Amino acid sequence: MSKTISYRGVLAIGLVEQLRLKTIKGKVGYKITKFQIISNQPGAGDYKLVGKVFKKDPTGSVSPLINFSNSDLLAAAYYTSGNVVNEQASTVIVFDNEMFNQDIFISIDDQGGNTTPCNYYIELEAVNLSELETTMLTLKSLRTITSR
Repeated sequence: MSKTISYRGVLAIGLVEQLRLKTIKGKVGYKITKFQIISNQPGAGDYKLVGKVFKKDPTGSVSPLINFSNSDLLAAAYYTSGNVVNEQASTVIVFDNEMFNQDIFISIDDQGGNTTPCNYYIELEAVNLSELETTMLTLKSLRTITSR
């Protein structure tokens, strides 16, 4: 049986926010089903926002660059907005086949150099894991860490 949980917040440009998901035994798995970003002042200026969700803390490497070969990347969103009516677009890509049972990290940056904070919204599907699934996710996470 699965359930949907959601998080929302405002994040300053260039910072990282940690969503605490891990449990003591790691028997709950998560998948991202929705990820959205929007400036907290849409239409007030020109924005080129890039939001990303990671398995591991990207602090020190927060940038507007998106690299799909990064195995820690779970989702990416691009939002543009201008100060002209109807000058708005967004693209969201979620790797929905990625299951995780640890904390995740959200970062937001602006290609245009704006410093206006950005809103984010993320929905996760929470699934109870068997003992075997828990072990497999933990081992996968450890392999990723040791391969670096």
